[in-house]
Amino acid sequence: MKLYLLIPFLPLTAFVINILLGKEVLRDKAHWPSILAVVGSFFITITSVLPQAMAGKVINEDLYTWMVSGTFNVTVGFLIDPLTAVMLVVVTTCASLIHIYAVGYMHGDKGYYRFFAYMSLFTFCMLMLVMGNNFMQLYFGWEGVGLCSYFLIGYYFNKKSAADAGKKAFIVNRFGDFGFGIGVFMIFLTFGTLHYAPVFANAAGITGQTVNFLGWNVDLPTLIALLLFCGAVGKSAQVPLHVWLPDAMEGPTPVSALIHAATMVTAGVFMVARCNPIFNLSEIAMNTVAIVGATTSLFTATIAITQNDIKRIIAYSTCSHLGLMFLACGVGAYAAGIFHLYTHAFFKALLFLAAGSVIHAVHTNDIQEMGGLKKYMPITYAVFVIAALSAGGVPGFSGFFSKDEIIWSAYASHSSVGKLVWLMGTAVAFFTPFYTFRLIFLTFHGKYRGGHPEEHGHSAHGSSHGSHQGEHHIHESPKVMTIPLILLAVGAVAAGWVGIPPILGGGAHFAEFLKPVVGHPEFHGTHAEEWGVMGLSTIIALSGIGLAAFFYLRKTDLPEKIAKQFSGIYNILYHKYYIDELYHYTIVKPTLWVADKVIVAITDARIIEGIVNGVPGAIGKFSGNLRKVQTGLAQHYGILMAAGAFFIIALVLLLR
Repeated sequence: MKLYLLIPFLPLTAFVINILLGKEVLRDKAHWPSILAVVGSFFITITSVLPQAMAGKVINEDLYTWMVSGTFNVTVGFLIDPLTAVMLVVVTTCASLIHIYAVGYMHGDKGYYRFFAYMSLFTFCMLMLVMGNNFMQLYFGWEGVGLCSYFLIGYYFNKKSAADAGKKAFIVNRFGDFGFGIGVFMIFLTFGTLHYAPVFANAAGITGQTVNFLGWNVDLPTLIALLLFCGAVGKSAQVPLHVWLPDAMEGPTPVSALIHAATMVTAGVFMVARCNPIFNLSEIAMNTVAIVGATTSLFTATIAITQNDIKRIIAYSTCSHLGLMFLACGVGAYAAGIFHLYTHAFFKALLFLAAGSVIHAVHTNDIQEMGGLKKYMPITYAVFVIAALSAGGVPGFSGFFSKDEIIWSAYASHSSVGKLVWLMGTAVAFFTPFYTFRLIFLTFHGKYRGGHPEEHGHSAHGSSHGSHQGEHHIHESPKVMTIPLILLAVGAVAAGWVGIPPILGGGAHFAEFLKPVVGHPEFHGTHAEEWGVMGLSTIIALSGIGLAAFFYLRKTDLPEKIAKQFSGIYNILYHKYYIDELYHYTIVKPTLWVADKVIVAITDARIIEGIVNGVPGAIGKFSGNLRKVQTGLAQHYGILMAAGAFFIIALVLLLR
């Protein structure tokens, strides 16, 4: 039996069961089909797929023919290779733990069955995305996870901000996916197929070819690569389409952990790595990927240092780390990018779930209304620190090995932009631990600054008595939430040990595992340089932690003074460089004006309504006038008949 087929279809089965039986039959047990399905997919991945991939076996099989039209032939097929195996480990591991965590977090929610149904559908779509052997199946999974993201971000649809966030995510992604769709069309027009194997095997043959695109002769590989990258910019929240991800935090925290940290947002990185034979043909495309990634990484990291919403800080961190992954892919170090994707899934899912544990206890997202939680939530505090050390790139933790590999790859690459993006990545190495530990110190250290938890944080400025009463109601999350946190913490510490570089005594096994799919970049650099790059980034990371401790543990009044002293810079960062406002005035308002003044007032009110209401109105008016002819008087009918007869006779005589 082909067990790998069960990996995506078990979650699909769970979705069908929950959507049909969850509300009336399963009710508060609706989590069982979803958990059993995703855990089943996890065990099949670990026991069957991963060992085969490690043994060098590649599966590329079609299940059935999906669409046929002339030369257009697409199947539902599966490609299981090292890259797929890594993604399956990430998706099924994180999804299993997050599903279990959600049992405690979503307990008592009115839409309990609906939540788990959507989570199962999302898991199915994500698995189809990473397992497909053709671009059409990739596109199906791509749009499927986008749809599920819309459902889950707007899960609390009665809350306007959540409904708006869901729409924002969906609409912003339309911009990127439009380009991605055209890229898929271009692949079919160029290669005559959408299956990976023949496309990648013949990719080198289009080197130097040009095509007329919108009146311009452009390099064909560059055009295809950049169109595909448009989709990655949207799905993976890169500048300038990053604005949807922070707002997506309106969804339940397990959604933030699963979709916006561990799986969906990494789809763009996976796609670029999968399509490396195409991207490698264009230096322009590669440099674009690297620069966009580095810019996003630094740009969003600077925003995170001023935010106060605990989940939004982590969301901007996600954008920043995704930027590092694209930076790696852009300099040709695809394995380093996927390695960071793999480690990032564990420590970022842990950060989100730990944040959810805090929110579950204090009922507010504002870190300024927290403080002193360490003594009440020791497990949450411990795993939060572990996740922060890993995210910050502290030696020994998973994030250190993958982040350092990216920074070294940028420095030592042959890329023309390598040194530039290395400098930007090194700067990010400072900001990441700074804003992460700022979050920890304000949340877990000092005195509790909030009100009674049941007041949902609205008494932050209330009396000290209210704060004291609120503290007594704060407690650690239940085991169904803390056990997944502990298991993810193990991953945040040890997941990166499979990629320890040779300079530290490792065998770089992760890069060797992925080499058959993504190749291995050529670096030029000495061991001394590698030690220097590693040491510099480590010192900078530790400096970020130290500065955060100085500001938020020792001189706690200093951050506010600095913010006032440099209010201009602070306001720019706090308002996220006013990008949302820029889009509002340049895109949203003009669109709404056109919709109101043109589409509604002219197209709808006059043209459409004119036809819909005008035609029946004209018929009614005509029939009303015609009805007046029916007088009921015989002499009138006789006169009309005589006039008709006279008219016919005259017409016959004239036509003779």
